[in-house]
Amino acid sequence: MSISKQAFDRHDHSACVVSALDAAELLCARHGARLTGRRRRVLELVWRSHQAVKAYDLLAQMAREDPSVKPPTVYRALDFLIAQGLVHRIESLNAFVGCVRPGQAHHEQFLICDDCGTVQEVEVPEVGRSLTKAATSAGFQADHQTIEVHGRCDTCCQPASRR
Repeated sequence: MSISKQAFDRHDHSACVVSALDAAELLCARHGARLTGRRRRVLELVWRSHQAVKAYDLLAQMAREDPSVKPPTVYRALDFLIAQGLVHRIESLNAFVGCVRPGQAHHEQFLICDDCGTVQEVEVPEVGRSLTKAATSAGFQADHQTIEVHGRCDTCCQPASRR
């Protein structure tokens, strides 16, 4: 599994964003892909929090900085970032989060808090292997796995007096 809930709550988010952008630069260079200024800015905005962000929210943020930015700009940047393994699409929310393991093969597994909107990427390899085995047994070749678990995070489960 990924980081513990306590470590997640205490982490230095600004360092988290810098780390994600540095990893993106390295990964794109390794793939011979170009991380343009706009693509980098979209990635930075996605990483601004650990909540999934919708494309039109990204567009609104970017349009405040540059009114000439149009929806295709944001969607093309998101498509690029997904193709490079830097961003994941959360299907149930039609929104996007940064990948915590860019450049590493992994199954996408997300814990999504329906109260505060926090999305935590976790990895439970046994789940991915079990699904692959079940698919194979059914004569199905899985190309991609994404698991989205909705519920309430530890913080939102706490009584208001303890938050």
